[in-house]
Amino acid sequence: MTDLRGDARLRELEWRDLTTLTLKQRVVEVLISAPWCILSIVSFDRRWLVAGVASSFMFFLTGLRQAHGAQHYTLGIPRRAQDVLLATLSVLMLSSLHALQATHMHHHRHAMKESDIESATARMSWWRAVMSGPWFIIALNREGHKLTRPKKRWWIWGEWAAIVVYVVAVLGWGPTGLKLFVVTMVVGECLTGFFAVWTVHHDCDPQHQLARTQRGWWKTALTYQMFYHVEHHLFPAVPTARLPELAARVDHAMPHLRQHQVF
Repeated sequence: MTDLRGDARLRELEWRDLTTLTLKQRVVEVLISAPWCILSIVSFDRRWLVAGVASSFMFFLTGLRQAHGAQHYTLGIPRRAQDVLLATLSVLMLSSLHALQATHMHHHRHAMKESDIESATARMSWWRAVMSGPWFIIALNREGHKLTRPKKRWWIWGEWAAIVVYVVAVLGWGPTGLKLFVVTMVVGECLTGFFAVWTVHHDCDPQHQLARTQRGWWKTALTYQMFYHVEHHLFPAVPTARLPELAARVDHAMPHLRQHQVF
């Protein structure tokens, strides 16, 4: 059966004009997670626990958006700068994002197939996807190291080393706000298999529906446009900031794809 990406209607769809970002969009992409990071640490330091947890969640969401864009080099800044951003986020989010870049590129080439380790949790029930969290993120890091080209592995080694130094320093001598921030990042990583994978890929397949999507202005605003996922799989060179425009074109060409929504 023909892969969805080979559909003639998609080959005729114009998307290349959506691969560029304005200066304002580039600035937003680079700084989007910084306010949430600061707010989280300050809130925890002042014992505003609810605000701290909520801000940490938003930091993790926006950090994933940045990391995802940088892994595809679609943030509109030099590639080396995007590598540096990935390394910085790796330390803050406690996982080598260059390792996950390798598994993510493999995921795009072999989406929803047995060899696609990134989609492993999507083939589980929701509760198993949640419970497998700690194993899942460790497996992604390990497999990413294997898949990465040898000359690029120094990014992964450096990120792993920096994470260890950062965590030891924070837990040993850091302020309370930063310690609690680290704890929430551990929880975030353990839930990645559910929130970043299961939600957008469960009950999908390569032939008919590679991934789910999202519509509705408040839903897409709340999730920072991260759930236009089938559109991303079909045209991965389009930056997240321009996925709403792409989604409108996909709706016109293949309206049935919007039937499978995240929520």
